[in-house]
Amino acid sequence: MTVIAAEQLLTEKCRPCEGGVDKFTPEEAAIQVKSLAGWRLSRDGQRIEKHWHVKDFMAGIAFFQEIAKLAEAEGHHPDLHLEGYRHVWIELRTHAIGGLSANDFIMAAKIDRLPVELKGGL
Repeated sequence: MTVIAAEQLLTEKCRPCEGGVDKFTPEEAAIQVKSLAGWRLSRDGQRIEKHWHVKDFMAGIAFFQEIAKLAEAEGHHPDLHLEGYRHVWIELRTHAIGGLSANDFIMAAKIDRLPVELKGGL
């Protein structure tokens, strides 16, 4: 498997997936996720996730709105979580195949380029 650099992922578009697409093995996913800053592979190797500590509740909601616009444009939708009013975390997986596809890594790279107000301006 060839690792796709984050810069190249940004130039890709998510492809419609209703199944029939090969999913990444946990080993392949572990290699690919290294191209994305701050993203980590779930223990079962079927999802990737990232956490942010945003400035406040409304910053989290604004970030989710940006992600929602991107998700609709790409036709690939992450699981969004907001806990304790400013702990945001996102999970990506291709639901139709029950694991990870290239779409998940494309979305992660694009999410990383979205504006987000972090706690303490970090």
